[in-house]
Amino acid sequence: MGVTIRRAVKEDCPRLLELITELAVYEKAPNEVTVSLSHFEESGFGDNPVYWSFVAEEDGVILGFALYYIRYSTWKGQRMYLEDILVTEAARGKGIGKLLLDRLIVEAREKKLSAIVWQVLEWNEPAINFYKKYNAKFDPEWVNCSIDV
Repeated sequence: MGVTIRRAVKEDCPRLLELITELAVYEKAPNEVTVSLSHFEESGFGDNPVYWSFVAEEDGVILGFALYYIRYSTWKGQRMYLEDILVTEAARGKGIGKLLLDRLIVEAREKKLSAIVWQVLEWNEPAINFYKKYNAKFDPEWVNCSIDV
């Protein structure tokens, strides 16, 4: 049957949170996932969604996802911000990440966005090598900042 890419639906949220937790463990931050299922569902599938997602599915099992939102650059206009892309560890190496990223590129073009932007941890060489296949630009000049409120 093969892997299919489709838009995520609300019923996918429990599985997406499982994958998000898997990503947090991989990124050495297992206790950082604090979002509740209800908040996650409302944020993506409520009256005013703030994110959208695609899932990679095979035989009814979600093996990966890509979650994005629209950000605004005063210099460049609307851009897609790729918050997370993950293929579960057991399914890596099968081209699923490529299918997801290729679908995001189509989505960005359809929405007439000027670019897709994201962050990658400097030690995550498999991800960095994957992005290099797309001729991604890496910008070490900027420093991440945040304020908890």
